[in-house]
Amino acid sequence: MTLSSLAAVGFVFFILILFVGIYLTLFGLPGTIIIFLDVLLYALLTGFAQVGWKVLLLLLIFAILAESLDFLARLTDAHKAPVIRKSLWASAIGAVAGMILLTPVLWGIGIWGGFFLGGLAGLLIVELLRQTKLRSPHQASNRAFFAMIGQKMVKGFLALIMIFVSLLNIYS
Repeated sequence: MTLSSLAAVGFVFFILILFVGIYLTLFGLPGTIIIFLDVLLYALLTGFAQVGWKVLLLLLIFAILAESLDFLARLTDAHKAPVIRKSLWASAIGAVAGMILLTPVLWGIGIWGGFFLGGLAGLLIVELLRQTKLRSPHQASNRAFFAMIGQKMVKGFLALIMIFVSLLNIYS
């Protein structure tokens, strides 16, 4: 497959938007919708040659499922970690470190999985440190904290599936 330089730049941009999408899922933002729209734009620009409507429909279902579950989880007493500068930096650094650590072991899966898990680890470390500085009535309970972790893991896992399905269709 030979790409023109414009197509190569477009593909790099496509991949970067996928990373942005999975990064946004860490903070409860609609990253799966960003991933779906990114793949939809890719399919439109390539004439649906590699990504067809069945794949897009599957990705749309996963995006709706992920965002719905995230919304329902917010209605429970799951802890809501505030988005602060420290958590943004820690999750970004953790995401890069996760990619570096897992890529040699898991190859392509390690890039995306490491990015998500490293980002989640960075976010959780900052939130744990923030929680230790709070007085007891203001601290999140263990149950609420683990509910938050579960919420982020489910949404991130669905986002990873969306990315893998997209890239498998593009590379096959």
